[in-house]
Amino acid sequence: KKKKKKKKKKKKKKTNKQDMSFTVEEVAKHNNSDDCWIIVNDKVYNMTDFLNEHPGGKKVIVKVAGKDASSQFEMFHNKDILNKYGPKLFVGDLKSKNSQKKKKKSKKISFSENAFGNLVPYSDPSWYQDFRSPYYNDSHRRVREAVREFVDREILPYTFEWDENKKIPKDLWKKAAQCGILQTTIGYCPWSTEVAGNIVPGGVDPQEWDFFHELVAVDELSRCGSGGIIWALCGGLSIGVPPLLHFGSDYLKLKYAKPCLSGDKIICLAITEPYAGSDVAGLKTSAVKTDDGKFYIVNGEKKWITNGVFADYFTVAVRTGEGKNGVSLLLIERDYPGITTRQMNCQGVWPSGTAYITFEDVKVPVENLIGEENKGFKCIMYNFNHERWIVCVEANRFARITLEESYIYAHKRITFGKRLIDHPVIRNKLAHMARMVEANQNYLENITYQMSKMSHKEATARLGGPTALLKANTTQCFEYCAREASQIFGGLAYTRGGQGGKVERLYREVRAFAIPAGSEEIMLDLGIRQAMKLTPPLSKL
Repeated sequence: KKKKKKKKKKKKKKTNKQDMSFTVEEVAKHNNSDDCWIIVNDKVYNMTDFLNEHPGGKKVIVKVAGKDASSQFEMFHNKDILNKYGPKLFVGDLKSKNSQKKKKKSKKISFSENAFGNLVPYSDPSWYQDFRSPYYNDSHRRVREAVREFVDREILPYTFEWDENKKIPKDLWKKAAQCGILQTTIGYCPWSTEVAGNIVPGGVDPQEWDFFHELVAVDELSRCGSGGIIWALCGGLSIGVPPLLHFGSDYLKLKYAKPCLSGDKIICLAITEPYAGSDVAGLKTSAVKTDDGKFYIVNGEKKWITNGVFADYFTVAVRTGEGKNGVSLLLIERDYPGITTRQMNCQGVWPSGTAYITFEDVKVPVENLIGEENKGFKCIMYNFNHERWIVCVEANRFARITLEESYIYAHKRITFGKRLIDHPVIRNKLAHMARMVEANQNYLENITYQMSKMSHKEATARLGGPTALLKANTTQCFEYCAREASQIFGGLAYTRGGQGGKVERLYREVRAFAIPAGSEEIMLDLGIRQAMKLTPPLSKL
């Protein structure tokens, strides 16, 4: 009897869905609402139990029951929908003459094994698509593959859901940290195993880790198409932890930085106030020492603080003296009495936990002072270039996503008897989007190269202006591309979710990149002021 049972189990394995295949004639028998199968891209799906859940109504699916619905599906859906629902509905592959036809020889250019991604024109940086580059090697390709696999598996299928819920699951921080991905955004080059741990994405040698590895990691994370999600995951970390690492005591690094980098705790940077944004020196939140000198008593408000809603720790800029030479940084724990946070209802980046924070007589140990008292302005400025550089990477990838989505949609959408891509006005829009995105990518790689070769001191002195100009350029490009993509998608880009969902979401998030980390106006002015500062008067040129 035991032997027979084992044999039966073996037979069940043979009937695995992956091994099942059906002819067109067999699929055609399942052609009504009680037994509804369809074909999409040579895959067979049983839609019977899904009919009532379909947002477009069940009749739309019943009309193609028992038939190949590939063209209809591609017209109204993107591949993310199939990735999300497909595994549950899949019953087998299509066994047909069409799927067995020999592929015609293509006259198109063939790509080498180094080509990566879907190869849609301009959907990825040119080096992905087999163009030569002096900046990247196999280690960067391994990082690219590792982060993309993580994003495709752990983030992309849930982006819309998390964005609508305005939060990401708690375990995502831990998952990212266990892969070494969370630690890629803190600007430590080479990789510090003492700070970031031994797990490096792609198995890269820690001593080889450079800013191009970080560029690849941040760029790939941004493929999720949600500023809210990437800011929730590492927005607070990338600006809240660096002051601890560069200026904090060993005690602060061990107690606060380490658990943040392991994904166990969440940190944010609290600088901006209702009274002071880009004018950091004008902040008013006060920190007064107690008579015994053991504590600071903190009072004040912070506004638009990324991750502030759910952060465990706050790296807070406080006033301990006058002017910019009277600013200090304190590490404040959420558990300290007197702290309240509330979610701000912002235009975009919903999951990032943008908060209004109030400090009322919060008692902070003096051991939590980061760096020296009244020298906090230096600590804040130390990471500004890196913060803006990350914004540039994210903004340009988001612009690229709107370009990619528009290019793909333009090949599917039929208007006036022909595809959108066949209309010169649409090609013109795509051309302008592409030239701007590619120009910014090259500008970005040049800045990244300088970061890799210059000391931090030299980079701070010389790259502040160029990085500021790049930030203004990438955010204005992002705004332009989001608008043009909205025009190409029409009503679909005015609707949350669906084919135009990424464009709609990113259109709402443009201002979150154009204003924080230095508004465009201030960035443009800074670019020229620094140029004037670093060059001799015209009379001496």
